[in-house]
Formats: sequence, C-alpha cells, structure tokens
Amino acid sequence: MSEKGRAFINIENVVASATLKQQIDLNAIVRVFPGVEYRPEQFPGLVYRLKKPKTATLIFSSGKMVCTGAKSERQARKAVLKVVDELKRDGIVILGKPDITIQNIVASAGLGGYIDLEKATYGLKKTMYEPEQFPGLIYRMDEPKVVILLFASGKLVCTGAKREIQVGIAVNKLQQILEAKNLITYEGTEKPRLPPLPEKELEKERLKVDQAKEKQLKEKPGKDDEDEK
Repeated sequence: MSEKGRAFINIENVVASATLKQQIDLNAIVRVFPGVEYRPEQFPGLVYRLKKPKTATLIFSSGKMVCTGAKSERQARKAVLKVVDELKRDGIVILGKPDITIQNIVASAGLGGYIDLEKATYGLKKTMYEPEQFPGLIYRMDEPKVVILLFASGKLVCTGAKREIQVGIAVNKLQQILEAKNLITYEGTEKPRLPPLPEKELEKERLKVDQAKEKQLKEKPGKDDEDEK
C-alpha cells in the first residue's frame, strides 16, 4: 500500500535534558576531544556528536546537557549515558550519574485519508488555521497535552509528547474525532488503520494520568479554603 493510503506513525526526534549536578570544564573536553564544536563567543554550549546513535548533545559548564536527534526514548537515554561514559573514560571528572528527562517528542504521522481543514476549524476545539500564511491547521489537544499540525493530505506532525505512547494515543484519538465528526474521507472501501498500541504501555499511561489527576485534586484548594482567603 502506498504512503498516500497508509496510516502510520514515525518518531522523528526525541529531545532529552540531563544534569550532572556539577560544573564541567568545557575547555578540558575540547583538549581531549578535538572533534567537538565549541565557540563560546557565539554560544555557551559545547556540541558533542555521536555516530551511533546518531545524536548531538549540548553540554554546558553548569553540568546541564540537551540531547537531540534520537529516534526513541531509549535511544535518547542511551546517547546521554554514552556521552558521559566517553568523557569519563578519557579523563573528564564526572562524579555521579546523569539525571535524564525526556522533554519533547516530535513525530510524523499519516491517517491515509483527506482532512477537511475548513470544517475541522469549527469541528475541533483549540485550533488555529490561516491558510494564506500556512497550509496546516494547528490543533491543541488537552489529553495527552500535545500540539498537532494537520494537513489536508492526512499527514500530521505531533509535538509536545513526553512519552512515545502519548504520540500513539494522541494520533489515534484525533483519527476517532475526525471520523466521528465526518472531517476525514478515505479512498476505497478499506479504511487505513494505525498500528495497534501496546496494551501494557497503555495501562501504564492510564495509571500515570489518573495519578496526575488525583494529585491535582489534592492540590486544588477546597471551597472552605477559598472562603478563608
């Protein structure tokens, strides 16, 4: 089946931040690793590139790091750990392990149909569509909290997810909404289906969402608390 009539999701970039909780001598890294990029007069961070996994990691003297270019959460974490291991191995003093956080996942997707963007502007909440400036519609989804660019061709770009499973949930949810509101049409009798989501990961994500909601409810001031103010 051609990509035009195929439903798919591809992770394009995972951005991870990390902190070493110590100061790092960037000039020492340059002396040991001449292949790194460091121009402090232009940018305060040093760029450390890996061929496998193919990533670029920014390292700052504060001990903070930002890794880009990974194609999965696992790959992003692996890249940060590999950079730290290589620095240690060649004499750069690093005392602890990096504290790694996934900050953003960018994914491309296709629903295999044609989206009526004009109608979608009214059929979906929290949208922005100015076709004379940009051909895509911007849709802000509340749960999971992501931003999705929709194109008439059925292609999508999803940003803002913190976990890969959130991308799958968001794209599947969007497809269901578009179908329910008759905002997407498919060619042929066979409707393209997105790859099934792993049940185990779905259950873990549901649990995290429920825990986050419970935490919000506990932190939200009650009526009596508000009356006292």
